[in-house]
Amino acid sequence: MPQQELLKKVIKALEDAKLEYMVTGSVASSLQGEPRSTHDIDLVISVQKSAVKKLVKAFPPPDFHLDEESILDAIDKKGMFNLINIREGDKVDFWILTNEPFDKSRFSRKYEEEVMGIKMQVSSPEDTILMKLKWAKLSGGSEKQFTDALRVYEVQSEKLDREYLESWARELNIESLWRRLLAEAEIK
Repeated sequence: MPQQELLKKVIKALEDAKLEYMVTGSVASSLQGEPRSTHDIDLVISVQKSAVKKLVKAFPPPDFHLDEESILDAIDKKGMFNLINIREGDKVDFWILTNEPFDKSRFSRKYEEEVMGIKMQVSSPEDTILMKLKWAKLSGGSEKQFTDALRVYEVQSEKLDREYLESWARELNIESLWRRLLAEAEIK
């Protein structure tokens, strides 16, 4: 199953279970900036324990690995769990929506986009940039994360809410990466 088919299946399962979600990570940055290949799909989801069995049932073995206990643990810890497509090796990381102010803000700003016939809820470009910079910092300076943020900024620059970006860059303590991004951006 190609990655786009997996994404379509995941979105359908989430919608069937009436779960709110947001596509983020490299899929979002590829849509909003410069496309690049990735073997994982990142989503932020709002999920209750009552929906877990329905979600697990949508991805049965032997084609998939999705562990019910891992999901329940992630809900309790506001962490993450993953789904593995056994045949293709692709992975979906599900990040549980937290009560952190930035998490709540970015989830409230998601928008619908249709790509390759798939309607999906996607992280706003500003929030994609901020999360990529946050991940760059958390990973000790990942150039891949930084470059993803830079490319989204360059492609979306005319539409971005600079005040929002400046404010959250301060709040998330990623101002130095934000300033570097502005210095390196090639806006024509």
